[in-house]
Amino acid sequence: MALLTYEEIRKNEEIRTYIKKADAVLSAMGYTEHSFAHMAITAERAGEILLKMGYPERTAELARIAGFMHDIGNVINRIDHAQSGAVMAFRILDRLGMPADELADVVSAIGNHDEGTAVPATPIAAALILADKADVRRSRVRNTDQMSFDIHDRVNYSVESSSLTISEDKNRVELRITIDTEICAVMSYFEIFLERMLLCRRAAEFLGRSFALWINDQRLL
Repeated sequence: MALLTYEEIRKNEEIRTYIKKADAVLSAMGYTEHSFAHMAITAERAGEILLKMGYPERTAELARIAGFMHDIGNVINRIDHAQSGAVMAFRILDRLGMPADELADVVSAIGNHDEGTAVPATPIAAALILADKADVRRSRVRNTDQMSFDIHDRVNYSVESSSLTISEDKNRVELRITIDTEICAVMSYFEIFLERMLLCRRAAEFLGRSFALWINDQRLL
């Protein structure tokens, strides 16, 4: 049997339905966008990270699969959505014929991506954490009324550009963000994202690299 590919997972109607329904739940709760754009960005960044660090293409492909499916557990509840999503992914991918060794790596990564319980215990899990937490952008904000922005809306809306890269010497993972400080102070970013950035540092360290956060050309971590 041929190995499952990211493209097959991305086009799978069952998985796409769970993503769409999960995003609807988060929309009702007032969360930023967690739909196909976030899934694709996370998936492709996770794969790119591992490829640039010299991991095999198949490992990168599994990271893409984990990245695309990582938030489906929100269809059940935001609380413990990483663990719910891992169980859902196990059921789907097992039925689709993914081998046990690959399945274990994918569901472990999904189950360990949320900052409350995450452990970057495998390369795929570490790459997923970095890719997921780096997705900060204006287009994730659903609220069109700036006067009613909460802090998450304000921080994401303030982002003018963001990039997650590997340094030329491959020794450092760098997240570079440019924000409009008229919309959001730098400290507001840390108020809601400090735990995520510390988790990114742990993920980078698991991969044998350091982690650097730059905001408006100033290194803050």
